Amino acid sequence: MKIGELARQTGLAASAIRFYESKGLLKVGSRQSNGYREYPEEAVMVLKIISDAQHAGFSLEEIAQLLPDEASTWKHDELLAALRKKIADIEVLEQRLACSKSELQSLVELIDSKPADVGCKENAERVMATMEGRRRSTLPKQP
Repeated sequence: MKIGELARQTGLAASAIRFYESKGLLKVGSRQSNGYREYPEEAVMVLKIISDAQHAGFSLEEIAQLLPDEASTWKHDELLAALRKKIADIEVLEQRLACSKSELQSLVELIDSKPADVGCKENAERVMATMEGRRRSTLPKQP
């Protein structure tokens, strides 16, 4: 199939398909005499795998290492290890994001709790002093 049909079936732009090809992730079946690329039917599956893997957080380099030359030659153990590692990476990221969210919520509450008789400058100083106090209380104790 030609690149236009492949783009239609996968929902990817032709430029993205050519990019994946240039990175060695997608192989062209052949070229016609006019220079048009001919892609095999399995290119649809390969592009969907690439797209899904990117959405799951895999880099193109990681995908290139895991993608087999042929669909029948998947490296089972390597694939499972990579998937498990990506899950662990996501869990670490979730913890960081939860911590960041909590800190931001605390900051919003601190700013929002401005006493009525305090001006903006004084409130900013109050917020900064409170944040500095929180930072100091969470730092490890020095021997």
